[in-house]
Amino acid sequence: MRRAPAPAKINLALVVGPVREHGKHDVLTVLQRIDLVDRIELEEASRLRVEGFDADTLVGHALSELARRAGVEPRWRVLIEKTIPVAAGLGGGSSDAATALRLANETLAEPLAPAELRRVAAQIGADVPFFLADGPQLGSGDGSELERLDLPQDFWVVVLLPKGSTKSSTADVYAAFDATGGAAGWEERRQALIASLAAVERPRDLAALPENDLASSPLAAEIRAAGAFRADVSGAGPALYGLFHQRADAEAARRALRHLGRTWLAAPAWYG
Repeated sequence: MRRAPAPAKINLALVVGPVREHGKHDVLTVLQRIDLVDRIELEEASRLRVEGFDADTLVGHALSELARRAGVEPRWRVLIEKTIPVAAGLGGGSSDAATALRLANETLAEPLAPAELRRVAAQIGADVPFFLADGPQLGSGDGSELERLDLPQDFWVVVLLPKGSTKSSTADVYAAFDATGGAAGWEERRQALIASLAAVERPRDLAALPENDLASSPLAAEIRAAGAFRADVSGAGPALYGLFHQRADAEAARRALRHLGRTWLAAPAWYG
């Protein structure tokens, strides 16, 4: 039996551009892993089974593709213990898939090389390769092209999932973005993010990163009023995050924000 945590992510910035030739949008995004985690258990079995989370689609798909690439039968049993809220913009499904890929690859007589495993991950979803990489990353292209970032990690994170929130499909979120001409000024906004990243030395400098292009929420102002030096929506939402310098302040804010929805206290995580 192999076990590993599958951590959530937040998008510290997300700049979205026009649709590319392959039908996906150009993005530039700052991806940060946090220690709000699902738990994955994997063992060899007579056939592929994914248990514990009936709505899973990514883990089964990922392991089937891994087996195909490796030239073996997909003979693993996976148990998913969910904590990360589903369809919230926190990457839980992608993280589960990446963690299962890594654990299953370790069971192979001839494991795939890291570069090949990343290619399998990219086929499953744009966020999946990130969860095979260590540390914060700059995602470009469709988000799966990664570049390691040297960012401060000494801050605390409050995650808020608003009451009654439901996530539109990612396709619908992007369609709404396109309908409002959201891609206009893409190159300028992309360059502004790059310039802001270059100036980051301390946690408070993260406050200067551009706000999320794809989704926004008036509750970000509530999180800032509770003491966050930065607050925004993660990914396509609906979850929000707030960044705090001190754990005590973050915990106080988490309690103060509970009337708005479910809250979690987390810290940056370097790897899965």
